[in-house]
Amino acid sequence: MTTTLATGAEGLDIRWADGTTGSLPYIWLRDTDPSGFHPQTGERTFDLTAVPLDIVPAHAEIAGNDLLLTWQDADAPSRFDLDWIKANRPGIARHDPADIPLHPWRAELGAGGVPRHDAAAIGGTDRGLADWLADTKRFGLSIVTGLADTSEAGVAIARRVGHLRETNFGLTFEVMSKPDPNNLAYTADALPLHTDLTNQDLPPGYQFLHCLANEAQGGGSTFCDGLAVARDLRDRDPEAFRILSTVTVPFRFHDRDTDIRSRKAVITLDDAGEISEVCFNAHLADILDLDPAVMGGFYRAYQLFMRMTRDPAYGIALRLSAGEMVVFDNRRVMHGREAFDPSTGFRHLHGCYVDRGEWDSRIRVLAR
Repeated sequence: MTTTLATGAEGLDIRWADGTTGSLPYIWLRDTDPSGFHPQTGERTFDLTAVPLDIVPAHAEIAGNDLLLTWQDADAPSRFDLDWIKANRPGIARHDPADIPLHPWRAELGAGGVPRHDAAAIGGTDRGLADWLADTKRFGLSIVTGLADTSEAGVAIARRVGHLRETNFGLTFEVMSKPDPNNLAYTADALPLHTDLTNQDLPPGYQFLHCLANEAQGGGSTFCDGLAVARDLRDRDPEAFRILSTVTVPFRFHDRDTDIRSRKAVITLDDAGEISEVCFNAHLADILDLDPAVMGGFYRAYQLFMRMTRDPAYGIALRLSAGEMVVFDNRRVMHGREAFDPSTGFRHLHGCYVDRGEWDSRIRVLAR
């Protein structure tokens, strides 16, 4: 059986030898002509405004393993590899190595189930880096072990992924109890589960917290998979889920030098209606300014979500040791901390962020 071609008023219909079919609009074929992309950069150079939307080729044929289209406005025919057309035909999402199925987890994962990867493997081999990137994206959480006792050691792992994300707290930050704090993280108080910097237009993606010392009594780290909570909420109370995925609320951080505000829904859905983000930070939530007509329903849904994050069925707790670094998707996994007594010992974590786009880019490059 051979590949066959049929022409229509608005496009071509192709049937490949294996039975795969594709409908290819003429305007899409003209816009996607390989000659309309820069040969070195791969960027599009074709000017769409130069052709009518109802363009039709003067001739179309299959020659060997190529599709050839002759256009009246072009000096040379468009030449498409049939295998490329098959893989990239309209209606089929382009293959993405970073599209890794996510694994929602609950309390049964336990501290022992958190993926662990050695810093030497991540820093020294592409295979080790790729395995860690995939595991961390799948679970939204991992622990890097075997780090040297320097703040630069954790940053070096983050830079293996991509550029660091700078915030109003700096390119990196120190998590320790200090005088005159401008954030609860810089106290010895307990931190409820939250995602960081919900007040930002785009909250940071992956957070790195490298433990340099954890000698004080208390100070255990807590985590909860927002993806699991949101999925269970959708099944348990569809109306609460609808409210939290459609109603935006204000978040604000302000100190002597900054006043950064943004609005977010607690749950963000992607184009397919799947949960893509969780944005939850009760201590950065600003004064609620919703219409009173929807405020009651929002508070009911918000309180339910908050109670679920505190349900022992979802959370895990672990104690980081010096030389370990926890890495997690800040727009999925909520994190917190038990209170600690600074008089009983020193507790010091060194942190930084890398955006989700950098993370996925490194996965794709390593998969080439």
